[in-house]
Amino acid sequence: MAETPFFRKITVVGVGLIGGSLGMAIKHHRMSHEVAGISQRHTTLVYALKNKAIDRAYHDIRKAVYNSDLIILATPVNTIINLLKQIGPHLKRGSIVTDVGSTKLTIVDTAEKHLPPHVFFVGSHPLSGSEKQGASFANPNLFEKSLCLLTPTERSNRMAVEKLRQFWARLGAQVKLMTPGEHDRILSFVSHLPHVVAFALIGVIPHQYLEFASTGLKDTTRIASSAPQMWSDICLANSKNIIQALDETVKSLSLYRKLIIARDEQNLMENFKKAKAKRDGALEPAE
Repeated sequence: MAETPFFRKITVVGVGLIGGSLGMAIKHHRMSHEVAGISQRHTTLVYALKNKAIDRAYHDIRKAVYNSDLIILATPVNTIINLLKQIGPHLKRGSIVTDVGSTKLTIVDTAEKHLPPHVFFVGSHPLSGSEKQGASFANPNLFEKSLCLLTPTERSNRMAVEKLRQFWARLGAQVKLMTPGEHDRILSFVSHLPHVVAFALIGVIPHQYLEFASTGLKDTTRIASSAPQMWSDICLANSKNIIQALDETVKSLSLYRKLIIARDEQNLMENFKKAKAKRDGALEPAE
């Protein structure tokens, strides 16, 4: 039995990896009668139409969001912020706006300042994706068994929050709610820090040594293949939290440096054991 569509029209702004995957998943689960997509790249829209990620393609944001019930901003953080300042006059009464940005405090503040009171904004962050870029890597199953964070505030419309919770759940995600500030503090450690470290690590290795790299380096630096513009935006939008996370990392590296200089095998081993136990206990799947 087919599921009843949640919305008459959904607009996905940015149909790259996340946006394209969203369009495919929405259509796969029959969650909207129509999925509109917008991109500045004609080739992206052609690909999205051909691969059934969207039903209609637009370059003009005003036409794309016209009469839309749900607008999903799936672009880099700075673009999301700029769009939130522009789209308000073109949205119908009662429409819901969300985003998939990796930072939330600035985005939510901008939405609450610039969107009209008859439009309901709730921040979303699906913790799924890849270092790959573009619609050609879109996958309708990307959100299955993933985690999606919603970041409502005291001003958020409760019905909109619940509808978005159900929306992400129907796409296969486990949904958790937290404040925008909590989101940014947590993500600075579990997502933003690892990316900055991966970029830094690959940066310090002499290029002529890379031909000798094995799986350890490839695994550790895989996310350094992520989009530079996107991660520059994230770092600047969540700079305070990321700097604190980097400071903690520097302290940790300094400790290891001291132990190696002192040839303190016992404490070096203890630190390695603690790190291994922490990683294995928290991140490895249960047998």
